[in-house]
Amino acid sequence: MKLGYTIFYVHDVKKSLAFYQAAFGFECRFLHESGDWGELETGATTLAFCSHALLQQMGKRTQTPDPLAACSEIALVTEDVAAAVERACQAGATLRQSPEEMPWGQITAYVSDPDGFLVEICTAVG
Repeated sequence: MKLGYTIFYVHDVKKSLAFYQAAFGFECRFLHESGDWGELETGATTLAFCSHALLQQMGKRTQTPDPLAACSEIALVTEDVAAAVERACQAGATLRQSPEEMPWGQITAYVSDPDGFLVEICTAVG
């Protein structure tokens, strides 16, 4: 078994895809003609977006994420955390924690995307 997808439920899939392309340089792998589903090329695990409308059609409830009371995050690994944070903020992310060296040697920072999802930008551990 392998982790295939991380899926964010968003109001506007096209807008979310555009943000992640501008903020982090990911390429669009797929956008359904309905605009309710999209995927980005991110490596081994696909980052996907599903519209609230499609989720509701499937009988599921939606909620808006709260980056100040997060229950999950995605972590994006880079060698230059400061530059990645700057690029993300210029694309519309909100800075939540400036780059900081952790006791274990990793540099981490946090932003939230325009939908409120928490994104850790960090160096690799070890």
